[in-house]
Amino acid sequence: MFKKTESLNINIGKQLLGKMILSDKNICLFEYNPEFINNGFSISPFYLPLKLGVFTSRPEPFGGLFGVFNDSLPDGWGRLLIDRYLHSKGIQINSLSVLDRLAIVGSKGVGALSYMPDKHIEAQSENNNLDFVANEVRKIISDEENITSIEQLAAQGGSSGGARPKVFIKRNNESWIVKFPSSIDPKNIGEIEYKYSIVARKCGIEMTDTELLEEKYFATKRFDREGQNRIHMHSAAGLLYADFRYPSLDYTELIKATLALTKSLEEAYKLFRLMVFNVLTGNMDDHAKNFSYLFENGEWKLSPAYDLVPSQGINGNHTTTINGKGQPILDDIFSVAINTGLNIKTAKKIFDEVYSNCGEIRKFRLE
Repeated sequence: MFKKTESLNINIGKQLLGKMILSDKNICLFEYNPEFINNGFSISPFYLPLKLGVFTSRPEPFGGLFGVFNDSLPDGWGRLLIDRYLHSKGIQINSLSVLDRLAIVGSKGVGALSYMPDKHIEAQSENNNLDFVANEVRKIISDEENITSIEQLAAQGGSSGGARPKVFIKRNNESWIVKFPSSIDPKNIGEIEYKYSIVARKCGIEMTDTELLEEKYFATKRFDREGQNRIHMHSAAGLLYADFRYPSLDYTELIKATLALTKSLEEAYKLFRLMVFNVLTGNMDDHAKNFSYLFENGEWKLSPAYDLVPSQGINGNHTTTINGKGQPILDDIFSVAINTGLNIKTAKKIFDEVYSNCGEIRKFRLE
C-alpha cells in the first residue's frame, strides 16, 4: 500500500532547504528553513527569494507546484516508466499528488534537490547491457506486457526528463545519460545526435563529453554531477513558469532573463550563439525545458547545451520564437541581439563563426 505524502522536507546537498505541503486546493506552500536563509541562496531567484515566510505557488502551468521543484519531476519517458512500475504494484496512479511524485523521485532526481520521505525506486544492480535495455525500451513503447525489467528501467531512467527513452549509467565512476530511439525517431538518431554534438563544439557551443556507444547509442556526461557532488540546476521553464509543451517564450525574453539571472554578458552571448545554432541547423524543438542554468561557486551560469537534434518543432516552427517568428529570417536573428542590448558587431561575428562551422548539418539558407 502506498502511503500518501502529507508533507516534504526538501534538502539541497546535505542541508535542509525547507518544507512543503499542499493546501486544500492542491496548491503547494513552501517555506525556507531559517538556518538555510542565514547561509544559503535563492534556489529560484525570480519567484522564491531567500527570505522568511510562506510562499504560495501558482495553479498553472505546473499543477500547483513551484517551477523549481517541477524541474525535479520526470516527464515523457521517465513518467511513463514510473507509471508502468506503479501500475505493476497495484498503485492507483491518478490518486498521486505532486508531493507523492516528488517523494518517488526522492534522492535520485536531477540537480541537487532531494525529497524526504524518500520513496525512490531501487534496483538490485545497474544494467549496462545497452542492447538488452534497448529491447526492453522497444517493448514499453509497443505497450507489451512481458517487461522483465520494469523495476530496473524505472530505477535507471525514471527520474529523467524529456520524451526520448534514456537511462542513467556509471562510466569510469562518472554519471552519464544514454539515449535510445523513440517510436518517431529514425533508427540512426544516436548517430545524428552525436554528429550534432561534434559540430556544435566546432561552432563554439559548450557541451559535456559525448560518445556514440556501440556505434548506435548516443551518450553524454551529466553536467549536474561532479564526482559525488550534485549541482543545483534550474530549467528556463521552471525559472520563468513557462509551459514547455507549447510555444511560450521568445529568445529575446530568454536572453533578458539570462542577463537578469547571471548578471553576465558572456552568458547572454552563449545563449545567442545557441539560438543561432538552433536556427541554422533546424533544431526547432527548442522549448523552455531545453535551456537550463546551474548554480556553482555562488554564481548562476547557463548550463552546457543539450538535446541538439534536427526536429520539426510545432507545425514546422521553432518552439521558442526568434523576434516573434517561428520561421525567422536573417534580420530576426540580429533583431534579437539589438533588442537585448547585445553588441551587433559581436552578434554578427558569432553568426559568422557558427555559419562557417556548421555547414555539414546546416539547414538555414541566407537569402
